[in-house]
Amino acid sequence: MDNITNKVNEKEQILKLLNQVKDGLISPDNALLNLQTMPFESLEHTNIDYHRVLRQGYGEVIYGQNKTSEQIKDIISNMLAKGLSNIIITRIRQSIVDFLVEQKIDIEYYSVAKLAIVKRNNKIKLKGSIVVASGGTSDIPVCEEAAITSEVLGSRVTRLYDVGVAGLHRLLSQYNILAKARVVIVVAGMEGALTSVVGGLVSCPVIAVPTSIGYGANLNGLCALLAMLNSCANGVSVVNIDNGFGAGYIANRINRMDSIQ
Repeated sequence: MDNITNKVNEKEQILKLLNQVKDGLISPDNALLNLQTMPFESLEHTNIDYHRVLRQGYGEVIYGQNKTSEQIKDIISNMLAKGLSNIIITRIRQSIVDFLVEQKIDIEYYSVAKLAIVKRNNKIKLKGSIVVASGGTSDIPVCEEAAITSEVLGSRVTRLYDVGVAGLHRLLSQYNILAKARVVIVVAGMEGALTSVVGGLVSCPVIAVPTSIGYGANLNGLCALLAMLNSCANGVSVVNIDNGFGAGYIANRINRMDSIQ
């Protein structure tokens, strides 16, 4: 189905739905449920979900790994044409960013996190308090993916890096910051012990992110993942290995569940 046909069908579906509400054949609540699952834009290689913002509060995020420069450009151009901003692209290479810059696309690139933002809105008022804590400096790329994701979505973020259990005093010296957090994201490789320590210190939810950092028996993050899943601390949840984006996204949701500044 081409884009023109798809748009016509979407318009017809929405008009039909609105007429059904007007005629009393369907309730406004049920119409909203239908709208939440209706439109998407079909490109040759991608179906862009434009009602995700209605269902989930934020638009579709582009996973950049293994996509070509042209595919990402097509997706971004379509989104920009719809008036979207703050478009997040994760796991994107510098070479693709350079290509997009050449195409005159307004893009900010964070090379450590391998994350880019198209048409970033810096006027969003940041709310609440998310703390991102890392076991070591080597975990910072995953931390930054989490931190920048949360900030773009509207959360205030404090970074506590290299506060792992090998020098516990480094973490304890930051206890006042941890105690005020609404959510803590703990990012650690090796044996992943930092999660249980932080989970035993704070009263807020803790989101654990195992990283693939570590020597052979770390098994590319599997050891840290299992340790975090088996944490004895209460209030700890775990995302996938190296999934900073996933942690940042859910942390923002928790952080912004009410109007606390």
